[in-house]
Amino acid sequence: MIAVLALAAALTVPDRVTIDLSAGKPANVFRPDEAFGGGLDGMGRGEVKATYTPRNIAAMKAVGLPRVTYRLRTELGVEAWHWNPKGRWSDPARAQGYWTSDDRPGAPILLSHGYDLPRRGMTKDNANNSGYSRLDDGDPATFWKSNPYLDSRYTHAPARPQWLAVELGGRQAIDAARLTWATPYAVDYQVQYWTGQDDWDPDGRWVTFPHGDIKGATGGVSTLKLADAPVTTIMIRVLMTRSSGTAPKGSRDVRDGLGYAVAEVGFGRLEGGRFVDAVRKGRSNTTQSIMHVSSTDPWHRASDIDLGLEQPGLDLVYQTGLTRGLPMMVPVGTLFDTPENVAAEIRYLKRRGHPVTQVELGEEADGQYGAPEDYAALYIQMADAVRAVDPKIVTGGPSSQAAVADMWAAEVGEDRSWTRRFVDALAARGRLSDLGFFSFERYPFDDVCGRIDEKLLDQTAMLDADLARLKADHVTAPLVISEYGFSAYSGRVMSEIPAALLNADIVGQFMTRGGAQAFLFGYTPNQPINQHQACAGYGNMMTWQTGPDGQAKWRTPTFWAAWLLTNAWTDGGHGRHRLWPASAEARDAKGRPLVTAYAVERPDGQWALMLVNRDAKAAHATRLAFSDGRAFAGPVETWTYDRSRYAWRDAGEQSHPERELPPRRGRQDGTTPLVLPPWSLTVVRGAL
Repeated sequence: MIAVLALAAALTVPDRVTIDLSAGKPANVFRPDEAFGGGLDGMGRGEVKATYTPRNIAAMKAVGLPRVTYRLRTELGVEAWHWNPKGRWSDPARAQGYWTSDDRPGAPILLSHGYDLPRRGMTKDNANNSGYSRLDDGDPATFWKSNPYLDSRYTHAPARPQWLAVELGGRQAIDAARLTWATPYAVDYQVQYWTGQDDWDPDGRWVTFPHGDIKGATGGVSTLKLADAPVTTIMIRVLMTRSSGTAPKGSRDVRDGLGYAVAEVGFGRLEGGRFVDAVRKGRSNTTQSIMHVSSTDPWHRASDIDLGLEQPGLDLVYQTGLTRGLPMMVPVGTLFDTPENVAAEIRYLKRRGHPVTQVELGEEADGQYGAPEDYAALYIQMADAVRAVDPKIVTGGPSSQAAVADMWAAEVGEDRSWTRRFVDALAARGRLSDLGFFSFERYPFDDVCGRIDEKLLDQTAMLDADLARLKADHVTAPLVISEYGFSAYSGRVMSEIPAALLNADIVGQFMTRGGAQAFLFGYTPNQPINQHQACAGYGNMMTWQTGPDGQAKWRTPTFWAAWLLTNAWTDGGHGRHRLWPASAEARDAKGRPLVTAYAVERPDGQWALMLVNRDAKAAHATRLAFSDGRAFAGPVETWTYDRSRYAWRDAGEQSHPERELPPRRGRQDGTTPLVLPPWSLTVVRGAL
């Protein structure tokens, strides 16, 4: 009865949605088979074979997303990617060194792996997070080493400082350091403390200890008296500015002598001549103090293979038909790879006949806490490697964690924008043209509990603010959302109607603002999980939920939002779609639009509007109007997806849809107000 009354009230006073043609030109022009796609990510052990089955592949194809972007999970996990399991080592006799996969086509590549980096300095990572830093593992035989490709030999620019930093786990009184150097060691370096209350404190700065400016060091084990009186701080940094340039005895690889290498660090107090260490030592990321480093040497060994992180084989992806014969956005490693391996990957794909037009360099570089200037130096080398194979390929990146990427532990007065500094570093080298597109991820909400209705309404202003920030950060390249979804953390909302509404809003708004491409994350079938907050319940980013046999069984709201995008709103093909601004009258008490509208003029002569009713409680009757006085002529087709079509059974790990129906399809007179049910996604299409 309540629903009936709400509907009647909505019909009494229709809201107006106006399609604005006054500018004389559309807000954007796009081709669906270039603009819309889904992402294929790395997986856990055994999951590639279990996921890429004929049934699951057919289910994924049914979504209708034309493009594919291949996500590089190894880059998040501080790993080197053997995109082809066959290849060669720089030190083949010992199966170690720097790896280059074989660029000669042979048997199809169905599976590939990442390899842990034994010279790793980071405690935590953004993938499986099962590694640890060698700087405080308690083993002086292991060591961290910075990336040799940041040396002037490769960058053809002045060498930049490298650094290591440790979080002390709270405020500690520090007056001494014990540094165990490996080879090459730092000749000149500074030991510094952080003055901020936390690592993101905008008033913080790095200050060199009174006796922490070291010149002419000779390596080995150095115990340093840093201050006459202890300094209380939460973090310590060692900033290295001049390298010994020496390599271990017997080395035949020039890269062994480039950069800096440290075996073990300690910071604490000298008490009666005895060093008391405040750094926790351990061989896991839960038992050691958290370390951060500026870069990592991609050197590794055959024994470092990570069987727990799988990447689907490049040939497997193409063989499935998921790419529909279109070019896939191909990734290459950047932070943890070599130019030689990057070039070999592009040669292989071209020799296989796989179309390559876009290459994304790296993934989530801002989340590694390194300097954007260092990343730019590596980016340029990888872009050169790609272009040496095919100058026509468009390179881009860096798939930042969000549109707003700020510097970790930035000092007072320092430019805090990671993005602006990255773009400016490319421009300073005359290489801005290598940034053929700028990619970033769009997960607006870390908190997936609380008022979901409020989050949906906040999304519009949030995305506009992020796009404005990119402009302020000097980004002029075409914008690509490399991944989008409700949150980077899974929960119940990901498998319910709000996920569909948010996804439609993100794509519609982004494209209206001039975006180039948007790729849905969660393309592959999956299972509900709880990842971040107990209150979030169980769900996942997925177009299909699998049954007990691991095969696609239930379509989710995410599926239907994507399907409507390419099967109702657009034609999903290569024709030019003209996107015009549209706005709705309905607002809440805070002035936020309750209904959002996105209007396309299709190549078949029809007009289609995608309408999102973000009002959880009320239906809205909407009268469609064009600013030039035109109107729909005759009948229009409608597709409506709302809570009458879908219901989620909330049962922990056993959660699943208990009602799963396609959008309700209908026809009505184009001059009659269109009824938008509460929390609904509607497409209306017809001729003027």
